[in-house]
Amino acid sequence: MSEAVDVYIAALPHDQRQALTDLRARLKALLPDHLETMSYAMPGLRQPGPKGRMVLGYAAFARHLGLYPHSGSVIPLIDCRPFKTSKSGILFTPDRPLPDDLLRKIISLRQAELAAGYGHEG
Repeated sequence: MSEAVDVYIAALPHDQRQALTDLRARLKALLPDHLETMSYAMPGLRQPGPKGRMVLGYAAFARHLGLYPHSGSVIPLIDCRPFKTSKSGILFTPDRPLPDDLLRKIISLRQAELAAGYGHEG
């Protein structure tokens, strides 16, 4: 576990802290060998190894939480209803967390994109 991620989550209001603590645990279960880190000022998971690429990140904002697969091409390929989306992420709230099957789809598409050599941020 990353101390920087602990600090980020600990600073959040209770409902967001609980929601992101739960999301963090579910993501670590889905990506157990990945490295937890901060990237773009948000917690996330990076592929293992010295050149591991970011798979996804998550963050809290004033009125919502977001999950971001560090790629603009993953979310548009998935039916994320009833959740609101942007090109780069999916928005949710503490009282309406993302379901595991949706997390698996996002992770699977992002990993396939990385394996194909696409979506490598700098």
